[in-house]
Amino acid sequence: MSRRTDLRSVDGIFLLDKASGMTSNAALQRVKRVLKARKAGHTGSLDPLASGLLPICLGEATKLSGFLLNTDKRYQVTVRLGITTRTGDSEGEVIETSPVQSLSQDVLEQVLSGFRGEILQVPPMYSALKHQGRRLYDLARQGIEVEREPRRVVIHELRLLNFDSSSLELDVECSKGTYIRTLAEDIGKTLGCGGHVQTLRRTGVGDLSVADSHTLDNMESLDEDELGGLVLPMDRIVSTLPAVQLSDELGFYVRKGQAVLVPKAPVHGWVRLYAQQSVFMGVGEILDDGRVTPRRLVKAGLQGNAQSLPC
Repeated sequence: MSRRTDLRSVDGIFLLDKASGMTSNAALQRVKRVLKARKAGHTGSLDPLASGLLPICLGEATKLSGFLLNTDKRYQVTVRLGITTRTGDSEGEVIETSPVQSLSQDVLEQVLSGFRGEILQVPPMYSALKHQGRRLYDLARQGIEVEREPRRVVIHELRLLNFDSSSLELDVECSKGTYIRTLAEDIGKTLGCGGHVQTLRRTGVGDLSVADSHTLDNMESLDEDELGGLVLPMDRIVSTLPAVQLSDELGFYVRKGQAVLVPKAPVHGWVRLYAQQSVFMGVGEILDDGRVTPRRLVKAGLQGNAQSLPC
C-alpha cells in the first residue's frame, strides 16, 4: 500500500512545542507525517531560532486558522545588550558593539514603560513582507535595503523578569504583526547600547498555552490511539467566541448558507455555531438585523477529543 493511501482525514488542532533550530514548515511536515493527516497547516511561523507554541491545524480546522493568525501572541525573550546584529537576532552578523551602562530596575522600568500600549514599529528587512513583489529578506540577503513604513502594533503587557549587566529577560504579550526582534533592537537603542534577540520562546497564541503542547520527540514515541488523544477539537481555535446552539431546522438552513434568526443569540460579533448533540458547525456573524449568518462552516469528520458546549 502506498504512503498516500495510508493518509486519513483528521480534523482538529495539535499544539506543538517547536524546538529551536527547526523551521516551522519542517515541524509541520513531521507532525503531519506522524498523524498520517491528509491536510495540515500552521498558524503563523516561528523563526528557526525560536522555540515554543506552534498550533497545527488539521483537515477542516485549516478553515479557521485565520483566527489564530490574527490573535494576540505571548513570548519570553532574552535581549542581549551591547551587540547589534544584521538580522536582529543571535544568528546574524555582528555590525556594532557598544558598552552597556550600569542598569537598575528603575531605569529599565522607565524605558520599558515607553514600549507599552500602542507603538510604532518599522518592520525589519529580514522579514517575509513584500516590496514590489519581492520578500524583504531576499532583498536583505543581496545587501539591498528599502524604506519601510512604520506600523502600529500593541504591546499589551511587557514585564521585566530578570536582568544582569548584559541582558534582559522579558515577558511580552502583543498584537499580531509585532516583531519581537524590532522590539529588542528598539529597547537597546533607547538604552544607548543596542541589542538583539538572544533567545525567543512563544508561550501563548490567543488562549492556547505552551503548557498544553507536546514536543515532536514525545509524539513520535506514542502509538496511534495515544496520538489521537493529543488532537484537540476544532472549536478550541475559537473558544473565546460566544456559542450559539441551533435547532435541526435552523442548522439545515445555515448549512445551505442562509442567515437565520436565533432566539437569545448575541446582538453583534462573531459566534461559534453548534448543531444538535453539540456538534460544532463552524463560525458565524451577527448581522445588523440580528440574524446569524454562516461565515466559516466545517464538515464533520474524525475530530479530536470532544469539547462540551458551554452553557
